[in-house]
Amino acid sequence: MTTVLEQRYRTALRLLPSYYRTEREEEMVETYLHGIDEQDQDELRPAWGEVASIAALAVRTRMGAAGAPARYATLGAVVRLFALLSVLLHAASALTERALFLTWVKGAPAQYRELFLGGFTGHGVAPGLYEAALWLLPPAWTVVYLALLRDHRRTAFVFAVLAALPDLASVMQHAGGRPGNVGALSLSTAAFAWLTVITLCCGFHRDAPPARLPLASPGPALMGTCVLMGASTVVWPGVAVTGWADGSAFLAAAAVWLVARRRAPQHVADPALPLALATLGLAVLVQRTLTLTFLVQAHAPGALVPASAVQVGVIALLAATLSATGTRSLTARFGTS
Repeated sequence: MTTVLEQRYRTALRLLPSYYRTEREEEMVETYLHGIDEQDQDELRPAWGEVASIAALAVRTRMGAAGAPARYATLGAVVRLFALLSVLLHAASALTERALFLTWVKGAPAQYRELFLGGFTGHGVAPGLYEAALWLLPPAWTVVYLALLRDHRRTAFVFAVLAALPDLASVMQHAGGRPGNVGALSLSTAAFAWLTVITLCCGFHRDAPPARLPLASPGPALMGTCVLMGASTVVWPGVAVTGWADGSAFLAAAAVWLVARRRAPQHVADPALPLALATLGLAVLVQRTLTLTFLVQAHAPGALVPASAVQVGVIALLAATLSATGTRSLTARFGTS
């Protein structure tokens, strides 16, 4: 006779994929019920720690743990590639923005330098430290990138949370203030950052393979992305608004993939890279679309609106191409299984 506690354990175990439940469910239920008097099993519930352990196991088994079917291994590869590429994008963006801003401040009139420094001083110790943290934490994405590629996963997780905190603070700042597209853009930026944190934690579980950046070496990839983002801002400053450099970096990454696809057709057979790039492109597209909407409503002058609209259109086209290619490869690999 099935007891209430056993039913509750089996309900919790439904979080696990079917292939894992088929092999391990009975053994796990027996282990959980071992040593518990049958008369007490109608009054007890699974401990929160046990449920959390099952949830963590469910994530790990769906992200390509040892012995997982190929489709779960592919899902894990997509999540890990998205997390790594997103970390690279965030790291390059934070470094480039601060390098360009400090360069501008160095040559700016004295009143502008004082205005910048006034954000950290003159308001007390605690507010000054808070503003300094908001400015200094985003470059921690670089630490995440380097730690992840050296397989220091715990370090990467900790610094990823720290690097994403300023975006969360920005959402809280705009929550009761400026509504509309400014708040929506702030929310989308924070969602992008925390999606990166979540996929980093879920994809790089203890059974996951080491991080590997496709099509490029880690150091040159970061340096090249920084140079590209900086150049796209400096060469055409009249259209460089929030997220412009991120969009340029995605366009370059998609172009690299298209070239590699033509020169090395074996990359087409693996759906992980185009699907990860497509997901990254979708996140960038949301931010660029919100920025474009804001520029239109603000009647932005010059080439801001046309250039942003062109970039949004090209990002959407490339993201759709990547998604279609990855989906076809996925169907070809698992469609008949």
